Amino acid sequence: MAKRGFIKGALCLVAGSIVASPSFAGGLERGGYNIDLLFEPSDYALDASGTFVMPHRKVKNAVDNPVRSGPLPASWSTSADDSESFWSPRIGMKASIGDFGDCMFDYSQPWGADLNPGIWQGSSYNIDTKVKSHNYAATCRVKFEAGKGDFSIIGGGFYQELSGYKLRQVVSPDILTAFGLPGTGVGRLDMEGDGWGWRAGIAYEIPEIAFRASLVYNSAVDHDLSGTVDLTNVPGAILPAPIQPLGGRIIPVFGAVSMPDSLELKLQSGIAPDWLAFGSVKWTDWSQIQVVPFCPVGTATCAPGASAINTLDLFYRDGWTVSGGVGHKFNDQWSGAVSVTWDRGTSTVIGTQTDTWMLGTQLIYSPNKNIEFKIAGAVGLLTSGSSSIAGAPCGAGFTCGNEAGYDFGNDVVAAISTGIKVKF
Repeated sequence: MAKRGFIKGALCLVAGSIVASPSFAGGLERGGYNIDLLFEPSDYALDASGTFVMPHRKVKNAVDNPVRSGPLPASWSTSADDSESFWSPRIGMKASIGDFGDCMFDYSQPWGADLNPGIWQGSSYNIDTKVKSHNYAATCRVKFEAGKGDFSIIGGGFYQELSGYKLRQVVSPDILTAFGLPGTGVGRLDMEGDGWGWRAGIAYEIPEIAFRASLVYNSAVDHDLSGTVDLTNVPGAILPAPIQPLGGRIIPVFGAVSMPDSLELKLQSGIAPDWLAFGSVKWTDWSQIQVVPFCPVGTATCAPGASAINTLDLFYRDGWTVSGGVGHKFNDQWSGAVSVTWDRGTSTVIGTQTDTWMLGTQLIYSPNKNIEFKIAGAVGLLTSGSSSIAGAPCGAGFTCGNEAGYDFGNDVVAAISTGIKVKF
């Protein structure tokens, strides 16, 4: 029994902190969902962290589809830097409710996108895309003694906000010049929405050996979207007859998207004095997001093709993330962890999200029992692939995602994360 207690004491700085190692996941995932603070053994805790991710995805051999916007200028490059760096913050507060259980309140940014290739031969598909999110959550657990440890029932809810914009080349500037028409030919979509979600799960812990197993489900979040499509730089005279009246205007639009549900299994256990092993498997239902249409306000039914004035073409498949590693306590002040993560790419016929491999490390310094300082780093491989100019069917005989095609090779992603935890 003394040995088991020693394992617990040696690993208390690492257990529950290893997940702060930064990663780069598929779909629109940024910070994702994380409730590990709920299992902090102290009665009260405040945890704050920020992760800076630097993906270096380069696209090349771009081919424009002249049917969509007209031939783009030959001088525009066939290659571009597709990705931009981004921050992912998180802050949480946890309080124990006696021996009955614990509750946690947290803020995070689970979803996002930062793609800014600029002006290139793929401009008909994308010039600049940004998606941001804000998630405010409350999660509690009720504990029961069970054998050598505690069994927990977990439940909670969250409110989520989503916003973003996309710029793309609607009409080639060469066509505008040829007809003596003003404007750049660039259109802009702005959108925002909000929704509610819930989570439920179970966990089992044996504190003496730092063992914990948890299974948590996060529901989908339905967002009713509103916004505008700005065509002030696209003269109506050059547009097809059905949408010609919309040219040169800012049009109020609406749409809808359901951000995905997910299921995650996490395991950790002390394996020797001063050593902890951990791992996780997560499924995310990205395949429910294929094409997001936006239609003028007043349209009875919004669908790609007949009624949509713009679409976000994603064609995702389900995401799988598998991670594992070990943690070690060096002395009373210093602990560390190393992990390996594989994330299955979510792109199918279009997009650049192929499989990703990440190696992450984390170092924790605790000058006393009430405070922890954390710094983590990661480097990863973004595997190669291509995006088809053929696109894919999206209903009513219409094809989406066929504005441009391009290739990309193996690229690098790097990240750094810092954080602080105060507990008492």
